[in-house]
Amino acid sequence: MNYVSLQRILHSCASLNQLKRIHALCVTLGFLHTKNLQQPLSCKLLQSYKNVGKTEQAERVFDRIQDPDIVSWTCLLNLYLHSGLPSKSLSAFSHCLHMGLRPDSFLVVTALSSCGHCKDLVIGRVVHGMVLRNCLVENPVVGNALIDMYCRNGVMGMAALVFEKMGFRDVFSWTSLLNGYILGKDLRCAREVFDAMPEKNLVSWTAMITGCVKAGAPVQALEMFKRMEAGDGGACLCVDLVVAVLSACADAGALDFGQCIHGCVEKMSLELDVAVSNAMMDMYSKSGRLDLAVRVFVEILKKDVFSWTTMISGYAYHGEGHLALEVFSRMLESGVTPNEVTLLSVLTACSHAGLVVEGKVLFTRMIQCRYMKPKIEHYGCIVDLLGRAGLLEDAKEVIEMMPVSPDAAIWRSLLNACSVHGNLSMAQIAGKKVIELEPNDDGVYMLLWNMYCVANMWKEASEIRKLMKERRVRKRPGCSGVAVNGVVQEFFADDTSLHVSAELFHLLKGIKGHSETYHF
Repeated sequence: MNYVSLQRILHSCASLNQLKRIHALCVTLGFLHTKNLQQPLSCKLLQSYKNVGKTEQAERVFDRIQDPDIVSWTCLLNLYLHSGLPSKSLSAFSHCLHMGLRPDSFLVVTALSSCGHCKDLVIGRVVHGMVLRNCLVENPVVGNALIDMYCRNGVMGMAALVFEKMGFRDVFSWTSLLNGYILGKDLRCAREVFDAMPEKNLVSWTAMITGCVKAGAPVQALEMFKRMEAGDGGACLCVDLVVAVLSACADAGALDFGQCIHGCVEKMSLELDVAVSNAMMDMYSKSGRLDLAVRVFVEILKKDVFSWTTMISGYAYHGEGHLALEVFSRMLESGVTPNEVTLLSVLTACSHAGLVVEGKVLFTRMIQCRYMKPKIEHYGCIVDLLGRAGLLEDAKEVIEMMPVSPDAAIWRSLLNACSVHGNLSMAQIAGKKVIELEPNDDGVYMLLWNMYCVANMWKEASEIRKLMKERRVRKRPGCSGVAVNGVVQEFFADDTSLHVSAELFHLLKGIKGHSETYHF
């Protein structure tokens, strides 16, 4: 077997056993000891071991290279970076520099990516200096890597400065800056960058739509997707985009739109991807179609932990606690290990269904577990479970025994339970804590005011109103939504900003008059 044939086989290698046999052939045939073949062949072996997830074997291949050149070092840095070890990648970068090698654009890009992933701004700035000294800044790939590094470290000023000084900006430059604003949850700046992009591809559309979803603007995300469909971005779909759009449908309650996406998914066979199926389950569960969520769940051939968790969460959302516990038992039997979110969903199911005993048993097991201790969200869930059941003293004891300081959500949960069960004295304690932690939460003030009014404690009720006025806390207007042509339109109380407000007010006036005439 000659060197060319060996390279061809190595390129198509897909299994570890086959790779080991090829590696053995390279050794026995002497290719790894031939001076002009050692470096390129070792790099290909290193890349192949990286592809099958064997970092240690790849490291051993590198260690046997005599005087590794800049290409070999770049391969090693890429190995660590793509193995989730960015700190080791930076350590290898430092070693490479100590060997006296001059960094090229490929090595610098990998080093900058490592700085971004491990959020090491100090070394990132050092690498930026190397880029300037070695005149690599004109390379757009290096510029994009610099933007990405600063964005991941949250230094958007420098990211924007690098972007402005770039002589040539491609779609990846724009998308890197866009991603930075999305990571910083600055949706306004992200939208400005997106609208200014001279060219948009599927990645940039997906980034913008995903950013809207993460920023809590699902309606805006669906509007962006419809704009993309209309022609700006074409009709192509990818897994990440479909997951983002389905998440937006779930958050906005846009069932019809979600079902249309489901149809597109089936046409493109994207439902074979478990992430898409999980997103569809979540959308159907949150849109009130638990039956369709169950159907999607049953059709998943290889369920991962997110599939099981989403189904448990769906049952919890609909108050089907017993079914949620049944799915949880089947999950354990299947050999899939639950994560913290799974246990949170099970506790939520117990809370919504009033399964106090089952919830307390699970929570006790979590406390006793060595590997998965309950977090503040789990404590909040057990407080909610006990509060809903009227066990207010037990809920208060759980708060007092927490290893971390309870947040406003936990005290708010206790306050709501006190309101339901009429425990004014404990409500005052919980309300005071919430106001200390979140002084601008209008709901707490109104809840305490209502409880004082019901108890005829007018002085205390007046003090609450006075406190709201002093702190300039205003009651947020009520909101409702309606789906029109697959997009949810939101309406706020006393909102006159809509261009159809006059027609709406006229229609509402007519409905009111009609209802009064016929005594509805």
